[in-house]
Amino acid sequence: MNRTLVLGGARSGKSAHAEGLVTAEATYLATARRIPGDVDWDARIAEHISRRPAVWRTVETPDTDSLVAALDNASPADTLLVDDIATWLTGVIDDADGWESRVDLAPQRDRLVTAVAGCRASLVVVSAEVGLGVIPATRSGRLFRDELGAVNASLAEVCTEVLLLVAGLPLRLK
Repeated sequence: MNRTLVLGGARSGKSAHAEGLVTAEATYLATARRIPGDVDWDARIAEHISRRPAVWRTVETPDTDSLVAALDNASPADTLLVDDIATWLTGVIDDADGWESRVDLAPQRDRLVTAVAGCRASLVVVSAEVGLGVIPATRSGRLFRDELGAVNASLAEVCTEVLLLVAGLPLRLK
């Protein structure tokens, strides 16, 4: 099956481009967690929802168990779009209380990458590319950058196609 990884910086157009790659009815695996009372976050989620075709089904997969299960249970006839790995990773770090203490996130990363590699559906995965910026000044910022870089590199290994969005323009890396 075709597995495409779409990377890009903040507001690069990566999600919209990934959505445009899906030409069939799809299941949108939303990794964002809703934050009660956060109006800005709700507006961002609503913007994403408004772009999706009405025939797409949305499944909220804010943790590793639900995301891996959705990938594992897909059939070859399915089309899945995962958006996005950065918000998934934020939840993983939150769940592990890892922002201030050292935790081993490799098992979560390995579960995700194994599920992507074994997914029988046509799959498009969106993730932020954070390796082009400055070194974050905080431990939590460095942790996030380093972990997301490791996840992205591992996903790129198992995907058949990798695209990088820069200023809304896709560059084929693989």
